[in-house]
Amino acid sequence: MAQPTLFLSIAETAARYRDGSITPRAVADLHLARIAEVEPRLNAFQIVDAAGARALADAATARWRAGQPLSPLDGIPITIKDNTDLAGHPTRNGSLVTSDAPAEADAPVVARLREAGAVFLGKTTTPEFGWKGITDSRLRGRTRNPWNPERSPGGSSGGAAAALAAGIGTIAFGNDGGGSIRIPAAFSGVFGLKPTFGRVPHTPLEGFFATVTSGGPLTRNVADAAAALAIMARPDDRDWYALPPPAADWLDGIGPSLASLRLAYAPHLGGAKPDGAVLPVIAAAIAAIARAGALVEEVGPVIMRLQPAFEAFWHASFGARLNTIPRDQWHLIDPGYVAVGEKGLDAGLPPVLAGEKDRARLHRELAVLFRDFDLLLTPTTPHAAPSAEAEYNTQGYDRWHDGVPYTLPFNLTGHPAASIPCGLTTEGMPVGLQIVGPRYAERAILEAAMAIEALLAFNPIREARMAAF
Repeated sequence: MAQPTLFLSIAETAARYRDGSITPRAVADLHLARIAEVEPRLNAFQIVDAAGARALADAATARWRAGQPLSPLDGIPITIKDNTDLAGHPTRNGSLVTSDAPAEADAPVVARLREAGAVFLGKTTTPEFGWKGITDSRLRGRTRNPWNPERSPGGSSGGAAAALAAGIGTIAFGNDGGGSIRIPAAFSGVFGLKPTFGRVPHTPLEGFFATVTSGGPLTRNVADAAAALAIMARPDDRDWYALPPPAADWLDGIGPSLASLRLAYAPHLGGAKPDGAVLPVIAAAIAAIARAGALVEEVGPVIMRLQPAFEAFWHASFGARLNTIPRDQWHLIDPGYVAVGEKGLDAGLPPVLAGEKDRARLHRELAVLFRDFDLLLTPTTPHAAPSAEAEYNTQGYDRWHDGVPYTLPFNLTGHPAASIPCGLTTEGMPVGLQIVGPRYAERAILEAAMAIEALLAFNPIREARMAAF
C-alpha cells in the first residue's frame, strides 16, 4: 500500500491519521523512501532533511494520537523551494556564489506552515536565482520530469513540481515571478496557483522582483491547494508588500462552480502562438467547459506584446542583481544569466520607468476585459515540456515566445492565475490550462478549477508510470 499512500490528498491523509490506520511518522518514512528510490535520477532536491522530517512527524503523530492536531496540515509532508528560507538550512538559490550558512529564521510562509504542523522533507531545486523556466544549475545539475526523464519539469519551481509529480510530498511550496509555479505545473501534470501579489507574505526579497513575485502551492488536486493557501496566506509583519490578511474563513466551504460563468478564451494572448501539440488539447478542454454550461467566448490577443515593452526592463532587473555579485565570481554563474544581466548593467532609470508605465497600461487592458468576463482561460505554455537539455533564452527556446508569453503578464499586473492539467499530447506529455481572475479572486479561480478538474476527470498521476521512474 506504500504507493497509493504517497498520493493521498490532505483530507484522505487526515482521515487516516484520525482513525489511527496510519501515522504522520509512517507517511514521512514512505516519502523519504520514495526520495531515496527516485532522487538519483530525478534530481529534484537541493537538501533532503530526513532527520528533521522524522522529528516533525513524530511530534505530529503524538498530537494526532492525543486528538489535538494543530491544523488540517498537521503531519502533511511538504517541500520548500530553495530560494525560500527554512531555518537551519542554507538558501542557495541554485547558485555557487551564495552562502552555505544556514538560515537563522523561517521565511513567513515556512513559519506559517511550521505553526500548522507541516512536515518538511527538504528543499527543492531551482535554476540560478530562479531566472528561467527550466530547472538546471551549476550547483545541482539538471532536474528531470517524471513523465519523461529526457524532458524538463519546467522552472523555476522545477524541483517542486518534479518531486510532487513523482509522489514526493503532498504540497510543494513554490514562487512565481514570471510563470515559475504555473510553467512547471503545466509541464509536470500538477496543479499550481500563483495568488494575487501580496496574498502570501514573503521576505527577504528586494529590488525589481519584489513586486512581481508571488508564493503559492503546487498540489496534485485543487482542494489541497485551497487548504494550503488558507495557511500560507496568514499574516506576517515582515513583508511590507503584503495585502491585508483575509478573513479566517475566506476559503471555507469552497466547492466546484462553473455553470453560467462568463469565460474569455484567449489562445493567442498577447500574440502568443500555441503549437500543434498543445492547441488541440486546450481546445478539447474548452469545448467540454462550454458544454458544461459556462459561457465561453473566444477573444483576441487582449493585451500588448510583451517583448517590445518589457525586454529592456527585464535586462535592467538582471543587471541590478548582477551588480551585487563580485565580478571575479561571474565565471561561476550560469552564462545565460550573465548574458542577460550584462545587457542591463548600464541601463539606468529610463527602462525602469518605461516598464512601470507599461505595467499600468497592461493592468488597464485586463481591467477592461474583466468588466465583461468573470475569468480568462489560456494555455499555460505554448509547448509541452522541452528537452531537459534545452538552453533557455536562445533561438531554440526563446524566453518571450516559448517560455513565458502566457504567464508573465499576470506577474506584471499582480493578477491571480492557476494552471490545471487538462490532458496529454500525442507524445504523452501533460498540457496545462491557465485560469486567470481579477485581483483578489483566488476563490473564484479555485472553484472554477475544481469544476474543471471534475469535468475533465484527468488523472495527472499515473502511479505505474511514476513507480517505474
